[in-house]
Formats: sequence, C-alpha cells, structure tokens
Amino acid sequence: MKIIPAIDIIDGKCVRLSKGNYDTKKIYNENPVEVAKEFENSGIQYLHLVDLDGAKSRHIVNYKILESIAKETSLTIDFGGGLKTAEDIEIAFSNGAKQITIGSIAVENPEFCFDLIEKYGSEKIILGADCENRKIKTSGWLENSKLDIIDFILNYQDKKIRNVICTDISKDGMLEGPSKELYKEILNRTSINLTASGGISYLQDLYEMKEIGCSATIIGKAIYEGKISLKQLQDFIQNA
Repeated sequence: MKIIPAIDIIDGKCVRLSKGNYDTKKIYNENPVEVAKEFENSGIQYLHLVDLDGAKSRHIVNYKILESIAKETSLTIDFGGGLKTAEDIEIAFSNGAKQITIGSIAVENPEFCFDLIEKYGSEKIILGADCENRKIKTSGWLENSKLDIIDFILNYQDKKIRNVICTDISKDGMLEGPSKELYKEILNRTSINLTASGGISYLQDLYEMKEIGCSATIIGKAIYEGKISLKQLQDFIQNA
C-alpha cells in the first residue's frame, strides 16, 4: 500500500482544513517546497498536492508551487484542484504533475473526462470521489450533487478509470479515524484501485486500510499535528 502525504495550498502556503471548510484554515508552513523535501528525505515517494485556491476559483492557480516541488524533489505528484479545462490540465502536466485528479469536472462534464481518460490513459487520470452522506460534492466541497458514491465510481469504471481517491468529507481533518465501512463497500462493489483519504489519525489506521485492500492512503493532518511521525511512516514503508 502506497503512503501519500498531502499538501493543500492556499495563498501559496501549506494549510489544512476541517471537513473542507475554508473558515477552518490552519497554516502549517509558509513554504510547501520545504515540506515536500522533508517528506522525500523521510523515504516518501508520492505526494498528493491540492490547489485549494484553484478548487474555489474553478481554474488552476498554484501551478508554480507544483513546478517548484517537481523540480526540487523526485516525488511522484498527483495534482488536483481547479482543473476544469483542457488548458488547466495541460498546465498541470507541463509543470510536473505525473497524475491529475478530476473531481468536480467529472460530475459536471463526464464526456470531457471520458475523453481525458482516452487521451492520457487511465494511469494518469485519477477520479476524485469526495462525498458526504454518500453524495458526491464538488467545487472544493462547496456544492452538492445527487450522485451516489458507488454509482459515480461504477460509471467511470465502465469508462476504464482504474484509480480512485475517495474522501469521506465528514472525516476529513477531524482525526477521528477513516471511513472503513464505506471503503469496504467500494472495494466489494467495484474493481478499482482505491486510495483512502480523510480521517487517518494513528498508525493503526494505516494497517487497517492495508488489511481491507486499499491500494494507497493519503495522510494530511495526522502528520502536521504529530499524530503520526515521518519516522513511523518510513518504518511502515520499509516493512511493507
């Protein structure tokens, strides 16, 4: 199981939110590149980079930070937030993203996203399935949809999507544990590679995500709040 730390960007700074609420913003570092280097130095190979300014403004904003992290580290970066157009996506890839996560646009314009999967291949396009009470949310989690999480994933599975990041918004940033039952259901009813995101609080959560069959787990606030140390993550990766 891959371990993927998250860096969320607002105003060029590394921040975390609770349940996606922008009013709960907490700044952890003024320099996201420093944070990325620290991850790499601890044996981390992957990074989930989210442009929260982009998600809110509905176009890519913090691509220069993406470019800097890609140039100054060897981390494999998946990038999301504000990717609404072919131009946004090309900017993300040209500035160092190895994969992109499509979320809101996957709800609003599925045909466009099906074309992206055909153009770039299923390894470069990740489906972002962010939900609350099983319903997909969009636009930085500010807008609701009527789409059920399983139906949403299955629709894209039929179009050859293979990698899905699922965040249970009610768990995100709360340090109260991940949404295990939801992830089990997704794994039982689909054949995708699932990345669990939201609520990871302690090292034991990672072992549980691995046990239920997740391909990867994204960790954010637990690292920044010292609930899980980078040394623990390094040991987990080496033992795995």
